[in-house]
Amino acid sequence: MKRPLRETLTQPNESFPLGAEIVTSRGIPTSGKDAALETASVLLADERFSYVSITDNPGGNPMLPPDYLAAKLADYAPNVVIHLSCKDFNKAGLESQLWRYAAEGFENILALSGDLPTDGYPVRSTGVFDLDSVGLLAMITAMNSGLPVKNRKQQVVNLPATDFFTGCAVNPFKQNENELVPQYYKLLRKIKAGAKWVLPQLGYDMRKFAEVKTFLEKFNSNVPLIGNVYVLTKTAAEMFNAGVLAGCTVSDGLLADIKKYCAGEDKGKQFFKELAAKQIAVFRGLGFTAAHIGGIAKPESFFEIADLSKQFADDWKTFYNEIQYSDVGTFFYYDAEGRENTVLSQRKRTKNVNLFYRFSRLVHAVAFNRNRALYPVLKSLYRFLKRDKLVCRCVSKTLHLIESSGKNLMYGCSDCGDCGLPDTAYLCPMNSCSKNMRNGPCGGSQNGRCEAGDKNCVWTIAYDRMKYFGEWDDFKDLPPICYNAALKDTSSWANLYLDRDHSR
Repeated sequence: MKRPLRETLTQPNESFPLGAEIVTSRGIPTSGKDAALETASVLLADERFSYVSITDNPGGNPMLPPDYLAAKLADYAPNVVIHLSCKDFNKAGLESQLWRYAAEGFENILALSGDLPTDGYPVRSTGVFDLDSVGLLAMITAMNSGLPVKNRKQQVVNLPATDFFTGCAVNPFKQNENELVPQYYKLLRKIKAGAKWVLPQLGYDMRKFAEVKTFLEKFNSNVPLIGNVYVLTKTAAEMFNAGVLAGCTVSDGLLADIKKYCAGEDKGKQFFKELAAKQIAVFRGLGFTAAHIGGIAKPESFFEIADLSKQFADDWKTFYNEIQYSDVGTFFYYDAEGRENTVLSQRKRTKNVNLFYRFSRLVHAVAFNRNRALYPVLKSLYRFLKRDKLVCRCVSKTLHLIESSGKNLMYGCSDCGDCGLPDTAYLCPMNSCSKNMRNGPCGGSQNGRCEAGDKNCVWTIAYDRMKYFGEWDDFKDLPPICYNAALKDTSSWANLYLDRDHSR
């Protein structure tokens, strides 16, 4: 009998566990059999694979949900990972999904922010992103502790505790410092919020994978780390290289090699299999806890790569040096000897630290910094304006009009009522980020550009600004920020001074 995934990752033995990523279909199976179910069943019955991991609408395309397939694998529940992303459900929907998983005996969850939707009927749908991955992890942690809720008598009671074993993702395959460092620091926040294991996103530079391990060790985090392997095809490689699928990276150098091998008699099939098997060998040699294989659908292909990786085990150091496909100029947090990049400690002038940002910081320091300058005075004013008198209501509405008009002009404010400007270096997360990310960047940016392709990632700008003023290091210690939709179209100034918003 297989060991549960929780035990496999937290109590490792001499074997090197392998997992398989299973992708469901768009539309119902029509051939009389479900190929994804058949593959998952065969893999779970085989001793070479410890678990299967079921994706949640990868690439933002609507597909059969992962719990559809998971329910058919209920006998293997301790060895099934369900991906849960924030793009299709609000907070209430995510909580409902989690209660369902817990009730059906599924405990392994990969918590993701998720890709921007790319399709839908009749045209592309809107992503929800009421939470991001950090907020989702915090919710799961609260559920594991017995979620406190109010009953009909408005008394706080704790619901039965769940027992989720939750993982998270991180993308180390970033080109620039201001993309990479926020990824790593957000990873620390994910672990603080409750992540128990880590799965890096897809790329083909083993030094980058090793860097994630080094980073976690430097910050005294011993969470299990799972190596991510995707068996490429020429078509997939071209899509990853072009940035079509967020969080999947193929460099120009790797794509050139792939085109060379694909010109051969076998169309590169052997190269792709060996590349995947070599990666697994490197993960094992580096001391990763497990490896995770995706990109293929037939059980025999999974078995072939698993067996081939064992043949390559002794040569992992050679393959580590061989598989280092990063584009020229890619930023590394550590050098080849594991020393921190000296650039990280340098205060660097940047166009992102402009007069407008300096003015915003000054206003915040004078009026919105707790217990300083005008803050106590304004707090008393807003407390006074709470009184149910006509003059108080008129003054409150006037102040709100001044606030919303000014902030809309300066920051594109959407009057959310739970202002995130101070958290994102005065870039409105509701307006400037396609996913409303308040706890750090998603993994989808490419060379500093948002996954949506229409703007620069706000978190690259925020990093430049915070680093310049020596404030970035505090980012990793912030508690999860979850937007309160009840405050929409109310005064964020009033909500700040009256301790209604997330900053309380």
